[in-house]
Amino acid sequence: MNNNLLFGTTRTAIRSRHALIAPDGHVASSLPGVVGATAVVLISPEMGAGFTELTITFNQDGRAEFPDSQIEAFVYVLAGSVTAQAKGERNVLSTGEFVFVPAVTPWSLTEPVPGSQVHIFLKKYVALPGVSEPGILFGRERDIAGQPFLGDESARLQVLLPDNLSYDLAVNIFNYQAGAHLPFVETHIMEHGLLMLEGRGVYRLEDSWYPVDAGDCIWMAAFCPQWFVAMGKTPARYLYYKDINRLTA
Repeated sequence: MNNNLLFGTTRTAIRSRHALIAPDGHVASSLPGVVGATAVVLISPEMGAGFTELTITFNQDGRAEFPDSQIEAFVYVLAGSVTAQAKGERNVLSTGEFVFVPAVTPWSLTEPVPGSQVHIFLKKYVALPGVSEPGILFGRERDIAGQPFLGDESARLQVLLPDNLSYDLAVNIFNYQAGAHLPFVETHIMEHGLLMLEGRGVYRLEDSWYPVDAGDCIWMAAFCPQWFVAMGKTPARYLYYKDINRLTA
């Protein structure tokens, strides 16, 4: 029993336009194509989101196979290593490495080191007339320099995917020194899915304030007011998704 958590309580909070999903309430899901692994779906359209966010933890000889569909995927390795394959391209991904797989592309994760864990964003691709669709992209977080956010050296942003109209999503890592914070309460059209990677802080979502820690997941609907401050004595960082470059009417 976790003595730090009172019996019958949880930090998880589900609201109509935002959610905090704490690890204390995780429940595994049985997903087609995922074998020898534990999948936890954190965010999905069932809660009102326009995307799905999940974590998969692999056992010995575990695998995850995803069919040809209109769904695009971004996979980030949280721990260990796994072999990613899509359309004949094959790479071993280790901690901090990632792959983007475009829609209508079967892909798989196999040959994991036992205990390896990946974090995945899934979204239905929205094509833009006259603009080519993106291709498969492998990358490494350590190869991407963090840029000061709006000139603030203590809050630096790593942009993991190319910033062009072919992509209808962005995935970034936000790095904060202890005490750093967003410069204002943001309110915007982009929806977010977020995973705290390290550190702790306080996240404002609409009119609620939530203490957050590594392993916490957050959903923010479009136009949900949001703000973050890193608290404690160590830096904080989070991986986050947002939809970009498209308008619906």
